[in-house]
Amino acid sequence: MTGILLADAHSAKKFAANRALEHIDDGMRIGLGSGSTALIFVRELADAVVRNEWNVTCVSTSSSTSRVAIELGLGLSPLNEVLHLDIAIDGADEIDPGLNLVKGGGGALLQEKIVAAASETMIVIADSSKLVESLGSFPLPVEVTRFGWKSTMSRLRDFFGTSDVDGSECKLRGGEGDPYLTDEGNFIVDASLGRIGNPEAIAAEINCIPGVVENGLFANIASSAIVGWPNGDVEVLSEGKCNPIMNSAAIEVGSQSAGGVHV
Repeated sequence: MTGILLADAHSAKKFAANRALEHIDDGMRIGLGSGSTALIFVRELADAVVRNEWNVTCVSTSSSTSRVAIELGLGLSPLNEVLHLDIAIDGADEIDPGLNLVKGGGGALLQEKIVAAASETMIVIADSSKLVESLGSFPLPVEVTRFGWKSTMSRLRDFFGTSDVDGSECKLRGGEGDPYLTDEGNFIVDASLGRIGNPEAIAAEINCIPGVVENGLFANIASSAIVGWPNGDVEVLSEGKCNPIMNSAAIEVGSQSAGGVHV
């Protein structure tokens, strides 16, 4: 992890997760994200539910999150029963200045996007290493059907070769001998694009390719991002105010340090 030690990153993630709890209240319907940062939030939420005697309804985005939530005593409901959520709290692999995201490094991008779309508000929580000037350094996950995956991957490569990106290399996650399977039984193709010029347009065009189930570009979906820094600072960022070098102009009015918050 460039520029931030793993121990510092964990602390920064926990600062962000704790800040996200301020958006939770009794009776809410909550989408639980997947990945290391989201699981920290799940643990903090479980403690808060007991401490505050909250009655909340939770919907999970992956089997791994479900296991942790159940172990911690959080009740889970299927999205088919809940239908609409008040809020989703999830992590991200990259966050750009417009709050566009790359997600899916943990393989749960399809469920994550469905839950985000069903939520009134999506809040991203992350450590500061996830802030970037433009998306694309992290390989873009694309969930594809197993049937015809080589043909689908070839079409993806051709598409990226003529798109506003800086690369087109595509690899099957896990390799052909032991491919990674999503919770829905699909494969994931990871696309090394270097830079993604127009996330919203590219996301839409990727999904037009037959064989593609969903992609890891979350464009115009997140309402805000809560970003933790190793020194205890936390930034709450809205669209157009996300700055990977922590420019003070990117921080909304107010601050509190070392166990503190910029809001």
